[in-house]
Amino acid sequence: MTRFPLPRRRQLRAVSLIAAGLLVASVATSPAGNAAPATTTRGVPATAPGLGVDEISSSPNLRQVANLPKQAPFDTTSALGTDMAFQGRYAFVGNYNGFVVYDIGRPNAPTIVSQVLCPGSQNDISVYGNLLFLSTDSSRNDDSCASVTQPATVKESWEGIKVFDISDKANPRYLKSVETACGSHTHTLVPGKDRRTVYLYVSSYSPRADYPDCQPPHDSISIVKVPVHEPTEAAVVATPNLFPDGGYEGVPGQTSATTGCHDITAYPTRDLAAGACMGDGVLLDIRDREAPRVINRIRDTVNFSFWHSATFNNAGTKVVFTDELGGGGAATCNEVVGPNRGADAVYDITGRGDARKMVFRSYYKIPRVNADTENCVAHNGSLIPVLGRDVMVQAWYQGGVSVWDFTDSTRPKEIGFWERGPLSDTQLTTGGAWSTYYYNGHIYSSDIQKGLDVLKLSDWRTWTADLVRIPELNVQTQAGYLSW
Repeated sequence: MTRFPLPRRRQLRAVSLIAAGLLVASVATSPAGNAAPATTTRGVPATAPGLGVDEISSSPNLRQVANLPKQAPFDTTSALGTDMAFQGRYAFVGNYNGFVVYDIGRPNAPTIVSQVLCPGSQNDISVYGNLLFLSTDSSRNDDSCASVTQPATVKESWEGIKVFDISDKANPRYLKSVETACGSHTHTLVPGKDRRTVYLYVSSYSPRADYPDCQPPHDSISIVKVPVHEPTEAAVVATPNLFPDGGYEGVPGQTSATTGCHDITAYPTRDLAAGACMGDGVLLDIRDREAPRVINRIRDTVNFSFWHSATFNNAGTKVVFTDELGGGGAATCNEVVGPNRGADAVYDITGRGDARKMVFRSYYKIPRVNADTENCVAHNGSLIPVLGRDVMVQAWYQGGVSVWDFTDSTRPKEIGFWERGPLSDTQLTTGGAWSTYYYNGHIYSSDIQKGLDVLKLSDWRTWTADLVRIPELNVQTQAGYLSW
């Protein structure tokens, strides 16, 4: 969720080669098609506007198998559920009040293993072995989990990264904090090539002259180096300037100026990353983990308001950027806004080496009209490892969950969806799916107000994904799925 500057807040189990060979011919050449006709709990067509409060609507190929509501002390409307990471049988879900560890060994019956109270929005989250990393992008009086809010104008205020030991999932231990300029709205875990180190690319934005620790122009990111076996030695080792000639100036009320990055997705095995940086989209060479280089930069001043996040296809030949029009708090999935704003943009990556460029091909937005009481816009999603095709699942806040195919970059198509009706039919209340990711056979969705949703996708076009198992997933650290 975007925070606007008033004031600033934010491998693989191998798939059988025999099975893969049998599947290539049939799956790789199959058309994406359109989503099957939708149904709801009342049998109302999903294309009809005005779902009732909490009413479920879905395509027949995507069904909910579990929901685990938020539990105290994370059960208030202000305790927003946020991003997710996965490891083995566990899901880790951030919350404005801390984070939750879920046991998802039985996807249709998830349980809570532990809850860590540690306020500091947004608590963007990632995991690596026995370590968990948490982002704080709200100014606090100190770095403890007992901190309270304190103005960013106070020099002693703190924002940045917190490091936890999760070797005991029932009792995570706070180990270390690292302060970063302008806080940490999001962070991206990038494994070092020696496997003894991990890096965190910290994204933050919206500097102000009266913020001692967040001075303009802030055209950089912070890179935190974490020695895996000595995590208490974690420290900022670089602050590379991605926009030495300045970022996009923006148009007040229409498009965001670039004053930092919102999110970065890394593809470590390809030494590539894509940065969604408010008013700019960038392609980065990350062969030198401590010195990423911008090799291509793009803008969309017509339809993109806020470059929010990115997803590569498995081949690393395409990237999908999202536009979080309205910062995640507005109703933008309506006829007034239309199909090209608050949407995804699909780009092909052409050329080689430093000559690579991102070339626009199309927009994608959910094909349903939502009520004006539903905040809805493109948000966090992940690639589904489908053999021979480019398919992803994505969260759209109260627009729900969409599964869509962008194998043809110029003609993306939805092939499945699931959504709830609004939280209210009289007023806009922030809610819906914050992050929706595919992990080891199921789709997991972190709903801001409703907790953890688990969905099952059953579709002949995507069933090869069920053959893939990975031990750990941080979606912004994109995994490579064998020869997919």
